[in-house]
Parts: sequence; structure tokens; C-alpha cells
Amino acid sequence: MSVLPARPGALGLDDPTVSSVLARLYADARQGDQRAMAHAFAEAAKLAAPPTPAETSALCADASLPVHPSTGQFLYTLARMLRPRTVVEFGTSFGTSAIQLAAALRDNGAGHLTGTELDGSKVAKARANLAEAGLADLVTVLAGDARDTLATVAGPVDLVLLDGWKELYLPVLTVLEPLLRPGTVIVSDNLPMLPQEFLAWIRDPARGYVSVELPLGDGVELTTWTGDAG
Repeated sequence: MSVLPARPGALGLDDPTVSSVLARLYADARQGDQRAMAHAFAEAAKLAAPPTPAETSALCADASLPVHPSTGQFLYTLARMLRPRTVVEFGTSFGTSAIQLAAALRDNGAGHLTGTELDGSKVAKARANLAEAGLADLVTVLAGDARDTLATVAGPVDLVLLDGWKELYLPVLTVLEPLLRPGTVIVSDNLPMLPQEFLAWIRDPARGYVSVELPLGDGVELTTWTGDAG
């Protein structure tokens, strides 16, 4: 866990060092993501079978696909409120949401974020962007399949962001479940795209979850694990 010396006042996402990196990342995403995803879909259509996670990751290597700015502000605010010591992110991409979460950890004065990303080029970009934002010491970006990399995280986990490939939300969550504590909060982005199996899982009180939809960005599911699984 990283513990930082107290700094006067909350710097927030308006800290010039942070905001300049975020502004660049969002501008690049607006300009390039649509073109990158169109190319990815066109290449995927040429494959004889649906692409594997590794193939999908390679096809989308040039697409940042960041959380919506309103979702990023929500993540910052949530982390400031919860004051988590251990945060986990599935799908770090270029590091936009990692920066938003890490800024909150910095302003809290404690905590560490572990992110994971399958594509090696994105891992390098995320690490560089976090360093440029002055937050690299608060984040570890693991390279590889999240079902393997997140199995190495030490619990308990206080806050989870799921923002990678939607078909892997449930497998990744089941890897993390032994690390959850009563009150752990899970944020699942891109609600309209989420598999029904995953939604049924996190909306089932018998499994120990309480969940609600939030109208942020493309839709967010906010969930807490109560520890009351039947």
C-alpha cells in the first residue's frame, strides 16, 4: 500500500498535471477511437471464428475506449468517499480511469491501484501516461490475462472497476470474489453491453450482492458485496 505525505487541500482532477494528461487522452479518443474500432470490426469479420480475447485485444490495440468523463468524475468522487486502501481495475487500456482513481488515492493520502491489461502496447502507454500525470507510484499495471494476473492480488479489495471485455466481467469477478469484504464496491461500466449472466449474478442478493443502475456515461452498474451470500 502506498502512503503519501499529506498535501494541502484536495487537488482533484483539476490539478494541471493531471488535467492536461486527461484532456489529451480524451481528445485522442474522440479523434481516433471510431476509426480504430471500425478497422477492428472489419478485421474481425474476416476471421473464421469469433476472435479470442487475445485476438480482440490485438485488434483493438489502437483504441483507447476510456470511461465517459462523467464516469471518471464519479470514480474520483467515489474513491474520495470510500477512502479505499486496495483498488483493482480490469481493463486499464491507456490509463484514463487509472489516472482518475489514482488522483483520488493521492488526495486521500493513502491507497494503491492494481490495474491489468492484456495488450502489451497498452500497458506501456498506461504506465507512461500515469508517469506523466505524476501518479505512477500509486499504480501497478499488470500485463496479461486478468483471470491470471488478478489472482496474484492480495486482499481485501475495497473498490473494483470492471471496464475490460464484457464477456470476461463474470470470470474476472469470480477470481476477485475471495478477496472481497463486506462493503466492497464494484463499478461495472458500459451497462447496455453487459451479458445477462453477469447482471443476474451481481443483482442476486442470495450471492451477497446489492446493485443499482446509474445513468452515467453509457450506463454504470454500482454494486456492493454485503457478505450475506446464502
